[in-house]
Amino acid sequence: MTSPLRFTLRAAGVSLVLDASDGHLPTVLHWGADLGAQDADALAQLAAAVAPTPLPNGPDAPVRVALVPEQASGWVGRPGLTGWRDGGVDWSPRWRVTDVASEGTPIRDGADLGAAAVTVTASDAEAGLILTLEVELTPQGLARARASVANDAATDYHVGELLVAFPVPRRAREILDLAGSWGAERHPQRRALTVGVHLREGRHGRTGADAATILHVGEPGFGFARGEVWGVHTAWSGNHVHYAERDASGHQLIGGGALLLPGEGRLGPGASHRGPWVYFSHGVGLDAVARRFHRWLRARPQHPDRARPVTLNVWEAVYFDHDLDRLRDLADRAAALGIERFVLDDGWFGSRREDTSGLGDWVVSAQVWPDGLGPLVDHVTGLGLQFGLWVEPEMVNPDSDVARAHPEWLLQPGHGRLPVEARHQQVLNLGIPAAYAHVRDQLMALLGEYAIAYLKWDHNRDLVEAGTAPGGAPGVRAQTLAAYRLMDELKAAHPGLEIEACSSGGARVDLEVLQRCDRVWVSDCIDPLERQTMLRWTGQLLPPELLGSHIASGRSHTTGRVHDLSFRAATAVFGHLGVEWDLAQASDDEIAELGAWISWWKANREHLLGGDLVRVDTPDADVWIHGVVTPERGVFAVTPGRIDAVTNLGDVVLPGLDPDADYDVSVVRVGAEPPVWGAPAWFGGVRLSGRALASVGVRFPAMAPDHTVLVDAVRT
Repeated sequence: MTSPLRFTLRAAGVSLVLDASDGHLPTVLHWGADLGAQDADALAQLAAAVAPTPLPNGPDAPVRVALVPEQASGWVGRPGLTGWRDGGVDWSPRWRVTDVASEGTPIRDGADLGAAAVTVTASDAEAGLILTLEVELTPQGLARARASVANDAATDYHVGELLVAFPVPRRAREILDLAGSWGAERHPQRRALTVGVHLREGRHGRTGADAATILHVGEPGFGFARGEVWGVHTAWSGNHVHYAERDASGHQLIGGGALLLPGEGRLGPGASHRGPWVYFSHGVGLDAVARRFHRWLRARPQHPDRARPVTLNVWEAVYFDHDLDRLRDLADRAAALGIERFVLDDGWFGSRREDTSGLGDWVVSAQVWPDGLGPLVDHVTGLGLQFGLWVEPEMVNPDSDVARAHPEWLLQPGHGRLPVEARHQQVLNLGIPAAYAHVRDQLMALLGEYAIAYLKWDHNRDLVEAGTAPGGAPGVRAQTLAAYRLMDELKAAHPGLEIEACSSGGARVDLEVLQRCDRVWVSDCIDPLERQTMLRWTGQLLPPELLGSHIASGRSHTTGRVHDLSFRAATAVFGHLGVEWDLAQASDDEIAELGAWISWWKANREHLLGGDLVRVDTPDADVWIHGVVTPERGVFAVTPGRIDAVTNLGDVVLPGLDPDADYDVSVVRVGAEPPVWGAPAWFGGVRLSGRALASVGVRFPAMAPDHTVLVDAVRT
């Protein structure tokens, strides 16, 4: 191909302009705000305007940085494909594009494709390699790309890394990504984008509590509503990469892909390796970036509806102490409160009376449940509640029947040794067909026998030294693919089954596992003060209806802090609501207030789980203002968080509503009165335009920390 080939993908205020002229791999001429319709002449002019130029002491031909960056173009930054054959040959392919098509139709120069998917095929005949690049712009303006490489030669080819990357403009000089740990997932961190690579590698064998989640690069000082921002998310639940790169000549890229362990990318003749989808989102402000992810997720046919059932999970109520009468009593109390789903957590199977034994034996314990789970399931469903069950299919205790019978089924590094234990656990190697069939069949038997509507799917340890016996060849990629396949098989056999991605809390949160799961457990920490931050930043990727958000007991089981029920509930209502509390220990007043919060959430969940997320930039990092808005309504939360004294918040703006509409604004009163000094008159109601609410706001009185006031604005 030796002719101009430039074309545009456009949707929802975004343009992605690609240039695959003269048989080169596509480069991005523009990714960002919509440029409007562009014909072939206009795109030729754009290409001329942004064409790279030779640099002193650089290659004579200008460097082109493709979506899979290649050294053959003169690029000396991070390559898109790292690979080789034995002897170190064919390590730097020179790709020539052979086909560019959308839905099988060749693309013409100057085409304006709208929201579309494009497939680019390229090859290097001398190296015996074929590259396939898929690029899509969704109707929501969210871009995604993935690459595949195939071995077209008679000898093995070894893929070390396969990444895709998009350029960002030089005015984007600040990085924001997320980090964290168990019980403190997804906390933001910022730094300047300087020369070099900002590399975030996940080597946990799962997404990880410390995952970057979305790596953003934007104009310095960007916030929730200000500054252009470009973000990248790698949709892969195994080892993975996010990165931002800037070189001394002015190129700036963001990208990602899977991280392969030695041997995982070995391709025999005719074999291929396909990388994960890497998602790219652009907008003015972080809210706009998040909104593209949310709207794309909500447009999926399998996306859960807004009538998410209020859930009681019994873990913090009973732990391993499973007693039929006590659990029936909890179910009765839950039903009386309007709770709609009852989840039995860890301890129902095998010898699992505490966390050192029985994991991996997915057979109901005859010791604890002599009549099986039927009496409890029948009682729960007889009350009109769904029944859910905790499982951890990828894990085993060494003290379990399956581990004793098949020690070779454990992931291990070879040489006859096992990895260090974590939580007294090892990992069942689902890459071994017999091991996969064993756990699949046990889970299928449970789902076939009992009316189980929901699986809380846990994954409580990292995959370290994760190899296949006896030699120990790395098996993380195979394990990840097998876990996906297992979820797919279970859901195909049991339509309507919901799965929660729970991994020591929030350590498996990514868009690929979310193609199979219906919500995530944000964190094992339900302390509302911690959850304020974690809900806010998990919401950068996922909408509220996918965030498991529970009201726990007064004293947090993870931090020991004590909080009022109003703060615990007002935090939890901005997600998929649940309860994690021994209701038998709650007072009558607590039960009455909890019931009021559940009733309010159920009456308002269509809005809370269907609107757009709005987060407000404040001069005080520890004052949190956020809400969910539609043109008809906004529900906002105002929280002075980690401040040690009474705080006068002053004027609080409530943006995101229709500027030309009027709204009746009042404070939501559920349970205890809002904890403020000198409640202003508007708490009882005031009428303001959306423009006034966004520009002037309302004056808040002094508030104590660790409390939340909810504000409701309803279009008149």
